[in-house]
Amino acid sequence: MDTFFVSHGPPSMAIEESLPARDFLKSWDNKLVQQKPRSILLISAHWDTSEPSVNIVEGPNETIYDFYGFPSSLYQFKYPAPGAPELATRVKELLMSNGGFKRVREDKKRGLDHGAWMPLMFMYPKADIPVCQLSIQSKNDGSYHYNMGRALSSLREEGVLIVGSGSATHNSRVPMITDGSVAPWAMEFNTWLKECLYNRRHEDVNNYENKAPHGKKAHPWPDHFYPLHVALGAAGPDSKAELVHQSWQYGSLSYASYRFSTS
Repeated sequence: MDTFFVSHGPPSMAIEESLPARDFLKSWDNKLVQQKPRSILLISAHWDTSEPSVNIVEGPNETIYDFYGFPSSLYQFKYPAPGAPELATRVKELLMSNGGFKRVREDKKRGLDHGAWMPLMFMYPKADIPVCQLSIQSKNDGSYHYNMGRALSSLREEGVLIVGSGSATHNSRVPMITDGSVAPWAMEFNTWLKECLYNRRHEDVNNYENKAPHGKKAHPWPDHFYPLHVALGAAGPDSKAELVHQSWQYGSLSYASYRFSTS
């Protein structure tokens, strides 16, 4: 199966019906992945741990509301997708055998954070596909997460859909732009990313802080970018990138989302 990176936006996307990114996610199983996955491995920006961790859940995943200060309606959403304990065990095995990771922690209580359930509720609204989450380690670099993906590449041949969920640009401290324009620095980084992915310059993406224009401004913290590295690594160095959606919010938040295919 192809791997994907989706920009999931703020929690309010769940109720902002005018956002183009919602329509993109709602068209997912009709346009992008017509073969129903056996299970989903979701790498979210919102699960950051000191060492790789997988959630091993028997039964339905709990819905985690890992945000505050939003409308009360957001706290009513539920996405009770079944857990994927067999996939979680497989991920652990692959990371330790192929990736050289000495330890992969099992979390048997954690459900799905909003970086997982919010896009999935549009992509697969029936919540009938088993889901496992894998954490990022923001103390490490892009190459570390790319190699994590490489270790998991065989899952694509096992009917597993690998999705990185983060944001192509993510700086919540810059002023919002409300006139419909896009901040030049955000556009430059977004364009650079597309050119790198289309030309298979994976090492540049892995070293974006040094290679990209405005890399540190686009991602003051790397947590929303590392899910892309995992998805890209899982597809491999010869994979073909395709920009499957592009829209903007607040003048600097890019919803750029990519498919990585090997055929």
